[in-house]
Amino acid sequence: MPRLILAADRIVRARKLIQQARELPIPAEEGRADFTYIAQVKDLLRQARDLIKFIPLTPSATDEMKEQVKMIYKEADQANQDILH
Repeated sequence: MPRLILAADRIVRARKLIQQARELPIPAEEGRADFTYIAQVKDLLRQARDLIKFIPLTPSATDEMKEQVKMIYKEADQANQDILH
C-alpha cells in the first residue's frame, strides 16, 4: 500500500518540481524548440499540479494551504510562460 504524503510535503515537493523545470538546461542545437525539452518541462509542471490538485478538497486543508495551492498553480503557469515562450 502506498505511503500517504502530507499536504505540506506535497506543497514543498510541487515547488521543487517547478524549480527543476526552471533549471533544466536548454538544448544547444534546437534551443527551446526541442520537443524533448518541451516534454520534460511540461511533465515536471504537470507532476507539480497533480501533487496538489486535491489538497483544497480535503476537509483538513486550512485556508493557508488553499492559498498556497493557488500560488503554486500561478507559479506553474508563470514557469510555463517563462520557460517555453
